[in-house]
Amino acid sequence: MSVPSTTPRPTVANSVWSRLEPLLPQVTKPIQYVGGELGAVVKDWDAATVRWALMYPDAYEVGLPNQGVQILYEVLNELPDVLAERTYAVWPDLEKLMRTHGVPQFTVDAHRSVRGFDVFGVSFSTELGYTNLLNAIDLAGIPLLAADRTDADPVIVAGGHAAFNPEPIADFVDAAVLGDGEEAVLEITAIVREWKAEGSPGGRDELLLRLARTESVYVPRFYDVDYLPDGRIQRVVPNRADVPFRVHKRTTMDLDAWPYPKKPLVPLAETVHERYAVEIFRGCTRGCRFCQAGMITRPVRERSITTVGQMVQQGLEFSGFHEVGLLSLSSADHSEIGDMCSGLAQQYEGTNVSLSLPSTRVDAFNIDLAQELSRNGRRTGLTFAPEGGSERIRRVINKMVSKEDLIRTVVTAYTNGWRQVKLYFMCGLPTETDADVLEIADMAHEVIKAGRAATGSKDIRCTVSIGGFVPKPHTPFQWAPMERPEVIDGRLKLLKQAINADRSLGRAIGFRYHDGEPSMIEGLLSRGDRRVGSVIRRVWENGGRFDGWSEHFSFQRWVDAAAEVLPTFGVDLDWYTTRERDELEVLPWDHLDSGLDKDWLWQDWQDALSEYEQDDCRWTPCFDCGVCPAMDTEIQIGPTGRKLLPLTPITGTGLRVPTPAAQ
Repeated sequence: MSVPSTTPRPTVANSVWSRLEPLLPQVTKPIQYVGGELGAVVKDWDAATVRWALMYPDAYEVGLPNQGVQILYEVLNELPDVLAERTYAVWPDLEKLMRTHGVPQFTVDAHRSVRGFDVFGVSFSTELGYTNLLNAIDLAGIPLLAADRTDADPVIVAGGHAAFNPEPIADFVDAAVLGDGEEAVLEITAIVREWKAEGSPGGRDELLLRLARTESVYVPRFYDVDYLPDGRIQRVVPNRADVPFRVHKRTTMDLDAWPYPKKPLVPLAETVHERYAVEIFRGCTRGCRFCQAGMITRPVRERSITTVGQMVQQGLEFSGFHEVGLLSLSSADHSEIGDMCSGLAQQYEGTNVSLSLPSTRVDAFNIDLAQELSRNGRRTGLTFAPEGGSERIRRVINKMVSKEDLIRTVVTAYTNGWRQVKLYFMCGLPTETDADVLEIADMAHEVIKAGRAATGSKDIRCTVSIGGFVPKPHTPFQWAPMERPEVIDGRLKLLKQAINADRSLGRAIGFRYHDGEPSMIEGLLSRGDRRVGSVIRRVWENGGRFDGWSEHFSFQRWVDAAAEVLPTFGVDLDWYTTRERDELEVLPWDHLDSGLDKDWLWQDWQDALSEYEQDDCRWTPCFDCGVCPAMDTEIQIGPTGRKLLPLTPITGTGLRVPTPAAQ
């Protein structure tokens, strides 16, 4: 971590620091509100023509490492006439003091009031951040409802994966961007710049109309929703002739042209990830039917091995981080992952720099990869994600991994020096039974027995981690019913008993899980429509904050709000969650185009019910999901045949690395 500067803070235009600073000694972890991190940017307010406030709607420790916000922060601040600053959700102790002393939602960079910016961009990776959004809007002094805002208020733009169904927050945001943000924020900036240069003609409505006409920015106020008597949606249509019927996602091609972040933010306070993260490819076509991220980010676009090498060199030299995370939805699938890992491992051999991969597919991990990841003697955590406990349920979700594959892979890790691995599964999947879940215990027992046999040691552990299944928009499971929380919790109880039935094995197995209640609420929000916005508002008014944190989440608060609000629309919580949709039902997000053909998604849902497995189109013929022709894109994968050269080994802890070059 970097250390806060002792230099007196310079005077900054519009800063609320003088009012905020006296409050900080009264709150926990005040350093998270101070700013001044390595990589932070403070620009002249008056010299900027377009000003962005960027938010990840969670605490600093979760929000600062967010890759998407860091990339947009850097892309925008590279423009000489554009200013971008960051803001995060404040903890309840500071919120109370801010309300008492009249301190508004502020940026951490220059402590400016968020309301003073032109655009307030909010990136959602989970819907459980919606109450934090409402809290930030209210703290900023911005009217909660988009319809009540004036030209004096910033345009609030939602992005991130949850923006692929922004309908539950349609009353609170002015616009939403689907898909990749790098080019989208530049286009929005250009539109705002031109509108302001013209004297802001037509006011806020004209600016929003210009954004909507791009056909890649969704402005909810320009669309009306009609409902059938039974509560289902009849149609979503534009309420004016000059906006598109469907809004399309943005897809950034040629990732080598966007080598961000170049100057990663180095946190002052402890955060959930402290590493230099480089996205080695974007998109996934493995076709896991539960995975929204894989579906909405198609097609696969690889970053070249040489660009990855250059980014790692520059990122480590700038930040001083000691870990490199090679990120993607399935990093071991990169066509040059072997050469990439061996080149980086050799480059940094003898230093304290380690490599890590996120959750790794069982069928993509091998002994060569294991050896490269552990070459410097520092073994970061290994997580494998079979997702389903039985082979039957893995066919349903299209996770084509056998029990034997898993055991073989984990033994590879154990024999290469790892003593702890994590296995990730989901509970509540479509067609799931108790027996499917109980097979997780059998698999964990077999993993421990095989690891002990292969290493001759009893110092072998694995952690079974269980997440609740949530049906997501733009996936084959968008029609699926959810399981009730009490069913999920009952299965988890049976699983825990089965794991511990053999104490000699059970004590080597950790068990972590999320109970069914938060998943039920996430299901309400992920597949909700505009009527759900009233529930979100009621929960926030009743004290809902930080719903992604178990210590702050209240299931009863959500249930009570839903019971109070939804019957006025003729629906209830179960209607949104445990109800199965039929093929012809208009879904709240059907007017938002991810590129995926709805008929193809329905057929894949039927294939799931018949337990039919679908291959990956990277290595087999096209399966007509619709993305490439609809979005005018294509799969971009290697191998390029290039290497990380010259491979000049580095000794000690220095981070100077020769520039990688093509061979």
